[in-house]
Amino acid sequence: MQKFSSLVLASSITLLLSGCANTDSGTELNAKRSSAQSDTLSSRAPKSIRNEPIASYTPDIEQGPVQYSENGEITLKQIMADPQWLGRAPTNMGWSIDGSHIVYEREQPNSKLKDVYIASLDAADKSVKAPLSQLHQYKYDERVEREDGVIAYRFKDSVYVQFTNNEVVQLTRGGSFLSSLSFMTDGRLMALSGNSAIAIDLTNGSREELVSWSFSDEPEAVAAPKDYIAEQQQSLIQYIAKKRKNREAKANAQNTLAANNTSIAPDAFYFDKTHKLVGVSVSPKGNFAIVATTPDTPSRDDSDIMPHYIQEDSRIASKPVRRKVADAEPINHQLWLLDLASGEKSLLNYFSLPGYNDDVLADVKAENAEAKGERYDVNRLPRPITLLSSWNWQKPSISWHKDGEQVAVMVEAWDNKDRWIATVDLDNQRLVNQHRLHDDAWVNYRFNSFGWFNNSETLYYQSEHSGYAHLYTQVPGQSPKALTQGTFITDSPTLSNDDMWMYFTANSKHPGIFEVYRVKTAGGEVEALTNLNGLTEYELSPDNTTLVLSHGKVSRPPELYVKAVDSTQAATKITDTVSDAFTAMPWAVPNVVAIPSSHTDAPIYARVYLPKDYQADKPLKAVVFNHGAGYLQNAHLGWSLYFREYMFNSMLVQQGYVVLDMDYRASAGYGRDWRTAIYRNMGTPEVQDLRDGVNWLVENANVDRKRIGTYGGSYGGFLTFMSMFNAPDLFAAGAALRPVTDWAHYNIGYTSNILNTPDVDPIAYERSSPIYFAEGLEKPLLINAPMVDDNVFFHDTVRLVQRLIELEKEDFETAIYPVEPHGFVQPSSWLDEYRRIYKLFEENL
Repeated sequence: MQKFSSLVLASSITLLLSGCANTDSGTELNAKRSSAQSDTLSSRAPKSIRNEPIASYTPDIEQGPVQYSENGEITLKQIMADPQWLGRAPTNMGWSIDGSHIVYEREQPNSKLKDVYIASLDAADKSVKAPLSQLHQYKYDERVEREDGVIAYRFKDSVYVQFTNNEVVQLTRGGSFLSSLSFMTDGRLMALSGNSAIAIDLTNGSREELVSWSFSDEPEAVAAPKDYIAEQQQSLIQYIAKKRKNREAKANAQNTLAANNTSIAPDAFYFDKTHKLVGVSVSPKGNFAIVATTPDTPSRDDSDIMPHYIQEDSRIASKPVRRKVADAEPINHQLWLLDLASGEKSLLNYFSLPGYNDDVLADVKAENAEAKGERYDVNRLPRPITLLSSWNWQKPSISWHKDGEQVAVMVEAWDNKDRWIATVDLDNQRLVNQHRLHDDAWVNYRFNSFGWFNNSETLYYQSEHSGYAHLYTQVPGQSPKALTQGTFITDSPTLSNDDMWMYFTANSKHPGIFEVYRVKTAGGEVEALTNLNGLTEYELSPDNTTLVLSHGKVSRPPELYVKAVDSTQAATKITDTVSDAFTAMPWAVPNVVAIPSSHTDAPIYARVYLPKDYQADKPLKAVVFNHGAGYLQNAHLGWSLYFREYMFNSMLVQQGYVVLDMDYRASAGYGRDWRTAIYRNMGTPEVQDLRDGVNWLVENANVDRKRIGTYGGSYGGFLTFMSMFNAPDLFAAGAALRPVTDWAHYNIGYTSNILNTPDVDPIAYERSSPIYFAEGLEKPLLINAPMVDDNVFFHDTVRLVQRLIELEKEDFETAIYPVEPHGFVQPSSWLDEYRRIYKLFEENL
């Protein structure tokens, strides 16, 4: 194999990524990808989209050649300082209420408070702070627009209406909080308020309660006697009989009045008093509502606590924390259809959903039963099913079409193996399945956007059923139509107001480059709207004519750009917030290399950092960085979430290290098979990929196999443990930061996807948790643990350290950080942590 010589580094200065990408332009995306599509999961390797014989991709010329300054020494003190020294990057970009201004936020100097900035499209590069007195004219928490152009929006605890003559009227200020704004078919504004949904007539301000609900026993004017003596009392005592008769008469009179006079609000709908509300959505016609309920059980136990030692009163505080996956209990939601005219309440059962009672874990349960010398018999009982929700899905999982005639719900099985999109047959009170997404591993908690077209009863949604997240449309009752296809992912879809276009981001030209595209909803070629080469996000203006973009590169934090949708001109940069101090530093610009895998046909994409004075004949020391989150992509050509680690890696490079940063299996951006490779076996495929990476460094970058270290935080800390314990020959030293040591102690939402639950699948937990393999430690290990971590508990580290002590391991040390959460906050803590990591590498490599 050819050595990775200094010529490759030199080529990074002149090679334009856009030139490489032109072999696969966005306008040819559909045609080129369709032939690579396969119906079988086993053949969904990403290689078919990117089989060009190119050794590596390098950042384009706009990032500039690598400038190694003679005096620009990168120091830990500098890079671990408060991040504001990099510049105060724009965040939370968007559009003003009427779409006339670009809106974004920046931190105030030396503060975590943020100012709001605005810029008109006429002078997009000249932004000003929005006056506090006018902030409600630009920022909003939710916004809806009526067909005639009237806009309603909520800012803080107030609701405003902007009419077509630009007059703004404040509907509320404080009082009963309004949320979930929408317009009804009769033009009224609808909102949720407490335990009711109300309609507001914008012509006169009148309000109507459309529906209310209560989790209590339904009141009865007279109740049937509860036992024998009560029955006797009511029959023998005339006083009691008279009181009951009067109460019944009063209740009947009240009901008669309500039926004949609109002054009386409709009766509430009553639900089991032991349940609670999950979600509610009312039809735009105001005639039906969908309500989801679930038993009101505690989400945590009294023992789910975390001590916080550093307090103002010098006492120890007991902080409540989330439940462990080991304590997970199934959750089921009940869906109800409410007929607001008749007062009828109907349960929408899940029996019509295909696979609702499949024993999807039968093989797993049988394997675990056999390990105990037992036998498992298949169980066909209904599975717990819930409205879909996750940290990546913030929109309602109940969606009405604007005409009020159709409603769709998105539900998921609690075992994480199925997601359904179903419409509701309002006449027959039943669910009608439209799309079932099944995965033998787990359904992705991303890529769940769905909704209705504006002007036709057509659904759109994302699905990963082809092996990659793509966009589909579907008329209920008909087959879905793919808008995109191929071995790449689409994300952040936005439907145009006229239903003609679907806008989205995708990594079609390279897995590490995300651009903005659009495709006609009637089908056809995909149109590339940006060609910035890096990571690009977008917000489409309310009138659908302009994109505001956030774009970052490997060595440059994100800035804002603006681009007219129908213009062929390139996006225009409108902010310049990166500090001179940052740009003056000699940051390394890594190559993104496709490393051959020993275990899959697809390559392992990785960032490779080479030192300035790289020589092919001089053995070098190296460090492998393991990104966190598991399902996260870091070998891309944009600004990294791990920006401190990027700067630390640059410092190591400046001092003669080679650095490798791999998107091991389980990383995001590479499709379903890459994501689910770790199902029931976390830590094994990833370490196999790390070994391939180490071998590549030895064979291509002349790295000394005996002088390689590794580090990473959270999931990266977990991988440090798994490699140090299970592959002790791989690294000479490792640093595990805020690390998971036993998955049974992690959270439910993430862990149960990958390992099921410990009561069902203990085999998966015991093969995937580092604490079971601690006896394999042979090389120096540093464990850095924050003590106020409500994500990966400090308890994880405590248990592993005790295990290492009992195993009489000598070559490990632990550093604790008493005031830090999972993501460190104090610069002094960051500095201390990375001084220890650096010292570990300097002493052992």
